[in-house]
Amino acid sequence: MEPVLDNKDEEVQREQRAEKRALMRMEKQLQERQRERIKKYFPLAAGVFGAILVLSVTVALIKKPEEKGTQQEQVISAEEFKKPDKITGAAVCGTALAKTLPELVLYTEEMFALPTPKYTFVSTDDTVTISSEKFRSGNAILINENTNTIIASKAAKERINPASMTKVLTILVAAENITEENLDDTFTMTTEITDYAYVNDCSSIGFLGNEKVTVRDLFYGTILPSGGDAAVGLATYIAGSHEKFVEMMNAKLDELGLADSAHFTNCVGLYDENHYCTVYDMAVIMKAAIQNELCKEFLSTKKYTTASTTEHPEGIAISNWFLRRIEDKDTGGEVLCAKTGYVDESRYCAVSFGAFKGGTPYICVTVGAGSNWKCINDHVDLYSQYATGE
Repeated sequence: MEPVLDNKDEEVQREQRAEKRALMRMEKQLQERQRERIKKYFPLAAGVFGAILVLSVTVALIKKPEEKGTQQEQVISAEEFKKPDKITGAAVCGTALAKTLPELVLYTEEMFALPTPKYTFVSTDDTVTISSEKFRSGNAILINENTNTIIASKAAKERINPASMTKVLTILVAAENITEENLDDTFTMTTEITDYAYVNDCSSIGFLGNEKVTVRDLFYGTILPSGGDAAVGLATYIAGSHEKFVEMMNAKLDELGLADSAHFTNCVGLYDENHYCTVYDMAVIMKAAIQNELCKEFLSTKKYTTASTTEHPEGIAISNWFLRRIEDKDTGGEVLCAKTGYVDESRYCAVSFGAFKGGTPYICVTVGAGSNWKCINDHVDLYSQYATGE
């Protein structure tokens, strides 16, 4: 196979410098967010501190000294001031503050604390910068999932629209908010949900208004045919509405440490200028998803038939075409999970996970290919050339 990637020292150095600048920008953004939180919560912390101080002084004023003495006898040295048996207004206040201040400081630190990334991928001296014109996608990243190292990348931290790769986060949030028993629950599709898919020209599994479908089928319908109707149905089942579910999705991005570079406005992947992430972010989301057994099951299924309903007595046969098409390709291993996507602004994109040389797990994300097959071939090229298991 003719190499599609170049590993030029100057390209690597340029990429590393770009990453350093990105990290500096991220650090600056985190500092700014922390300042904003301080501005927001400082009055509350100050109020709590003031209340403690007032309470301490009040207790001191109503507390009668156990022993009376002359004014001279009431003068207490600094050493005696610290003794618990010397009960004076100052001592009570000092004791209360001494006990409470550490707790207040801890409370304040927790209040202002920013989430740290749950998963972090790092570049090494061996990280390849993808520069060959034969590589079809505009953005890409290949991760050794065992070591969390970036094996190869191209504009990995450039903002992109994730299209239907969004649905990996959709099923992750949903799976984290149900039990396995809930998979057999039924959900009644509404005309509003099915219309959302048709009006926005989404991929659809084909559920109809008032059709009662299982939650399990909503999961499979969200991933295999990339059904917008299934995704919104799943979101509504979990959160009560699409809007509330999107709030949960962004909370998950925050938990994963991606809030500064990723923000979603819908659970389907429709284009919106405020719906964005990077291929690096999508690799983090995929890593979180494969840690969840339910998500891994849905992302790894190649063919499935939904349960029988009145509207579809024989069920609906669906497939994950990316997995079925790439299984015949020589990747040097096996692609186990995948989710594709397409919007005009991102072209053809996909996130995949697989086991390669020696069973080593890798995550691959690409965006910007000119066709489904070119997208698949980019994953094949990356895996076959760089998933060495080292």
